[in-house]
Amino acid sequence: MQRRGLRILERKLGLFDRLAFSTAVTCGLELNGTRSSNFSSHGSDERALVRKDSGKVHSNLYSTSCAKLPEDHPKYSPVSDMLIDSFGRLHTYLRISLTERCNLRCQYCMPADGVELTPKPQLLSTTEIIRLANLFVSSGVDKIRLTGGEPTIRKDIEDICLELSNLKGLKTLAMTTNGITLWKKLPKLKECGLNLVNISLDTLVPAKFEFMTRRKGHDRVMESINTAVDLGYNPVKVCCFLEIGSSSVSFLDNFFEVNCVVMRGFNDEEIPDFVELTREKPINVRFIEFMPFDGNVWNVKKLVPYSEMLDRVVKQFRGLRRLQDHPSETAKNFSVDGYTGTVSFITSMTEHFCAGCNRLRLLADGNFKVCLFGPSEERVNPYPYPGEGNSIFPLSRKSTGQGDEEYGG
Repeated sequence: MQRRGLRILERKLGLFDRLAFSTAVTCGLELNGTRSSNFSSHGSDERALVRKDSGKVHSNLYSTSCAKLPEDHPKYSPVSDMLIDSFGRLHTYLRISLTERCNLRCQYCMPADGVELTPKPQLLSTTEIIRLANLFVSSGVDKIRLTGGEPTIRKDIEDICLELSNLKGLKTLAMTTNGITLWKKLPKLKECGLNLVNISLDTLVPAKFEFMTRRKGHDRVMESINTAVDLGYNPVKVCCFLEIGSSSVSFLDNFFEVNCVVMRGFNDEEIPDFVELTREKPINVRFIEFMPFDGNVWNVKKLVPYSEMLDRVVKQFRGLRRLQDHPSETAKNFSVDGYTGTVSFITSMTEHFCAGCNRLRLLADGNFKVCLFGPSEERVNPYPYPGEGNSIFPLSRKSTGQGDEEYGG
């Protein structure tokens, strides 16, 4: 009872408890000679409440309730046991950090002088990245997102995308980028199989951009956004990653999103301007609550909670509609009547969504973790058995979760 009370208090304070939650997922990868290892996770999940009115189902815009995954949650096949946790959740989404380096120095992300980088010999090679990705996809992962640092910094980014997009069973190849160099690389990346793009942009004002990122380049990011639209990256259906109640997964050919971290006193007044981006262009604008990370200067006074952001949008835009979410969706998705694009909110601080999280993370240094905020990392050896060649090494699940389903195990 005391433990649950502390959790409730921490949630109200908007704090992450990095130690109280243990994941229900354990991989049987060979990790530093150990056949299995525990990972950390945390959280809760929000599901939109619905009400019946004249035979129609409507979403409650302000729903903060947590609910179990629906009984008709789609089953993925084939899938290895190592991707299924003790609550039956499927971890089919792998995020791969291609590099620790970045060409920006965003104030909420890292110090002005950067961060200490891992020596190059300790980083995963391109061959190792492809091999590990293949092993995960062979086990049931069907979505890979390339991250960093800044992934477009890698000189072999096109080759990596081409290799990954050809993996049998992979349905979505995504990338999160700051957009500084994307405009000149995206045409080729699309040819190489990149079909989902997230561009981070926290302000529409060039002077603010330079202040926040400590670098110039706002015009290049805007050019990258326009290039993505021109190339046909289009979030026609924000939540069409899978069809609820269906055994098949349905993905967009090309998907495009803009990520915006909202900070009080810096860019919170630009929320309506970002929504306006969706009027004529097929853009999904995603407002992200300001989160604490190692090395950033986080202040709760700068946090603009989801409820406040939503209130501002509701007051200024008529016809805001709640959209159906993917069971593992981290965002709350909306559309404005008559607008081409969509608007989403990622409520990492005020309404955790970890109970529905299906993500796994492979870091640039070869460490593996389930939760971004979890302290536990394990080194993954892409060649556990000498002479094995390209055959997959055994993967198995061992349930270690003893916590609440709401908190991801």
